[in-house]
Formats: sequence, C-alpha cells, structure tokens
Amino acid sequence: MVSFTEQYRDVGQGTHPHERGEGVLAKAIEEQTSKLPSDTFLWAAAGAIAGSLTLKLMGRDHQSLFVGQWAPTFLILGLYNKLVKLQGSE
Repeated sequence: MVSFTEQYRDVGQGTHPHERGEGVLAKAIEEQTSKLPSDTFLWAAAGAIAGSLTLKLMGRDHQSLFVGQWAPTFLILGLYNKLVKLQGSE
C-alpha cells in the first residue's frame, strides 16, 4: 500500500510544457472519484434539494438558498465523473 505522501509527492509538478496529458493532481483526483458510482452525485443533489426544501419550510430562507445551490454543483461533478469513466484519463 502506497502512503499518502508517496502518492501525492509530485502534485505540484504537473506535466512538461510540450506534453499533452493530465497533471499529477488531475490523475490523483480521477483515480479516487472513479471509485464512486455515478449515481452518488445524483443522490447528493437530491439530498441538497430535499435539505433546501426542509430549511425553507422551517423558515430558514438564507440557509435554504445556500444548500439549494449545491445541487447543480453535485450534478456537474457527476457529469465529470461519468465522462472520466467513459473516456478514461489521458
């Protein structure tokens, strides 16, 4: 098993200027997120919507808006996750 420091040792390095490939950080993120099922992000968005509705019904309008704005973020992350799984990393 590789330790955390060994795995992320070169995170700041990126790629060489003339190479067309993913940086070390992008590869590490893709490796971890590819382990998640794609519907995880859909359920997270649904949870944010439900949480926002609950907060709105409780009269906590500002918190409701804050939590409600998480839903599109989770959906975009789900799309990114799906694209990485379908296309693979470079």
